[in-house]
Amino acid sequence: MIAIIDYGMGNLRSVAKALEAAGAKNVKVTSSPALISKANKLVLPGVGAMQEAMRELRKLRLIEVIKKNIFIKPFLGICLGLQLLFTESEEGGKVGGLGIFKGRVKRFSHQLKVPHIGWNQVKLKTQDPGGRRQECFMLKAIPDNSYFYFCHSYYVVPEDKSLIALTTDYGIEFTSGIRRDNLFACQFHPEKSQRLGLRLLENFLKL
Repeated sequence: MIAIIDYGMGNLRSVAKALEAAGAKNVKVTSSPALISKANKLVLPGVGAMQEAMRELRKLRLIEVIKKNIFIKPFLGICLGLQLLFTESEEGGKVGGLGIFKGRVKRFSHQLKVPHIGWNQVKLKTQDPGGRRQECFMLKAIPDNSYFYFCHSYYVVPEDKSLIALTTDYGIEFTSGIRRDNLFACQFHPEKSQRLGLRLLENFLKL
């Protein structure tokens, strides 16, 4: 069973339908800690502000269950679901995230059109900071520099650069995807990214 974590923010039904189109047989949109704990895979989507998201996650008592399960089963974070994994955000001054990874969520420069909406390329980061070649199973059969759909005003800046799996150019080169073992999170929306978005979700189902 795949649990899509429902904290009241994001296009949850679109994510569920996209997973089903990719071949998932049992998808549950849920805010139940018990169901989330029983799930084989977890998806944390989201659209909106981190402060409100953290407030809802705390109210629904979902923070502990996410932290307990995030590294023991395949996990996919989407958009705000990527940003929530980090220590803090500039949004609204200074807002604490889940703190799974150290790093900040920063706003794009005022010199850029914000939000960043539409199709943009994602580039596979092929080497880690030590120069070792990296592979990312989630990008299997997806050509480098493929286009995915974005809608965001903030981007993550991980302290640990080895987390970075994908980058995108929008005035600056920003992190558009991270991976660590069976955890993958992306700034773009695979559920809105047509054929290649479905391919990425198919790869997640095979984890």
